[in-house]
Amino acid sequence: MLFDTHAHYDDARFDRDRDELLTSMPGKNVGLIVNPGCDLATSRMAVEMARKYQFLYAAVGIHPENCGDFDPAMIDTLRTLAGEKKVVAIGEIGLDYYWAENPPKELQQEVLRRQLALAEELSLPVIIHDRDAHADTLAIVREFPHVKGVFHCFAGSVEMARELVRAGWMLSFNGAATFKNARKAPEVIAAVPLDKLMIETDAPYLTPVPHRGERNDSSYVCFVAEQIARIKGISPREVEEATWENGRAFFGI
Repeated sequence: MLFDTHAHYDDARFDRDRDELLTSMPGKNVGLIVNPGCDLATSRMAVEMARKYQFLYAAVGIHPENCGDFDPAMIDTLRTLAGEKKVVAIGEIGLDYYWAENPPKELQQEVLRRQLALAEELSLPVIIHDRDAHADTLAIVREFPHVKGVFHCFAGSVEMARELVRAGWMLSFNGAATFKNARKAPEVIAAVPLDKLMIETDAPYLTPVPHRGERNDSSYVCFVAEQIARIKGISPREVEEATWENGRAFFGI
């Protein structure tokens, strides 16, 4: 079966049919899903959904776009949430320099460091968001050599990918790898061993071809697996099996 390692079912775009959609996933060959939070509210919702659906797991964290109101007490809340049985990572955390209106870079970096320290304390992996911040994100994760994780929707270079893989990190790819203008992702997928790759949707965002423009959901993760198979010259079944095992081992499921 397929493992969608990153989807946001807390998003309002799923309000009208969330239960129906999630209940349908095992019948669509999706056997596991991880839902990362992006702030305290969505982290709590991720935990609640993980309690309800056997195949769904949660991650808890504060996304760089959502850290503008950060208070150190929030780390205590995340620590409590992370104690829930089906919380498998700290995330989605990281740096995002793309939007000018995002919180200041210095604040983003502080919040990232505090959450990496929490992950180290709890012996949990992290889910990293890195958008237009490759150098700073890489520099900060190097400060925490005992923390391992995954760079979701990886958009860095082959050189960066190889450094992360050597350090024991995973890389995850989603529908963006299927876009006609995708350049770096296919190069990285070709260069990185299959046992270091995971697949995701980032639903409801970044819907893969041939459904680009629609709302994304975990059933479309098969198109990401098919793209990786094309790039590597192997069968989609091989990618499905490898990424299933990679994801289970990474998240300890």
